[in-house]
Amino acid sequence: MTEEFKIVIPARYESTRFPGKPLADIHGKPMIQRVHEAAVDSGASEVVIATDSTMIGMAAEEFGATVCMTSADHVSGTDRLCEVVDKLAWPDDTVVVNLQGDEPLTPPAIVNQVAVNLMNNTQAGCATLFTGLTQEEAKDPHIVKVVTDANGLALYFSRSIIPYIRDADDQAMAELQYKRHIGLYAYRVELLKRFESMETCVLEQAEKLEQLRLMWHGVRIHAAEAVSVPGRGIDTPEDLERVRAAIAPDY
Repeated sequence: MTEEFKIVIPARYESTRFPGKPLADIHGKPMIQRVHEAAVDSGASEVVIATDSTMIGMAAEEFGATVCMTSADHVSGTDRLCEVVDKLAWPDDTVVVNLQGDEPLTPPAIVNQVAVNLMNNTQAGCATLFTGLTQEEAKDPHIVKVVTDANGLALYFSRSIIPYIRDADDQAMAELQYKRHIGLYAYRVELLKRFESMETCVLEQAEKLEQLRLMWHGVRIHAAEAVSVPGRGIDTPEDLERVRAAIAPDY
């Protein structure tokens, strides 16, 4: 099996908390360029920046990126991804990684990992990753948790603490691992084409987690522990300053 895969980087200009953040400067490079560099380093056969902003598109073309202009009406990055695969007419069996445009500290190794995991798990419709959590961290509703079965297939995602410990003994506690979901996904084009017609469900609406729509409609999601822990994403100007501090000025 070939390990060839593609990457789409959704990047929109409008943001409630941080308008224009894909163009925010990080030591002389716009954020979107640093995300693109991580994508290229992952070994993808093709990397596409999907945006509804001509300013982002022009900036991306200046550093040599392939750009696909998309609608400004998309609700999520996955919807934008669907438009890209339709416009570029990629075959149904193509594996596509959705790499968010505000994640410049994503290790290239885990982008490759999630794509290869999907290729190696044909029973799954998409693949994602997780890292470990302490019990205290698992109580945080801002952190999405995942529980998997013996084959690495997701059983559920939640903002609540899962699994809930009722009367676990010391051995059970030692074996238990809380899993922090990383919002990095690999899909096959065939699933993305179906996603557009999938109706939302009560679980997605309650948890505000799009992946629950896939599970509601019977799609299996493979989830594995990431080989490298990603740095934080950028949602606010304060996050940007933390990322700037984490990246060497000459990098």
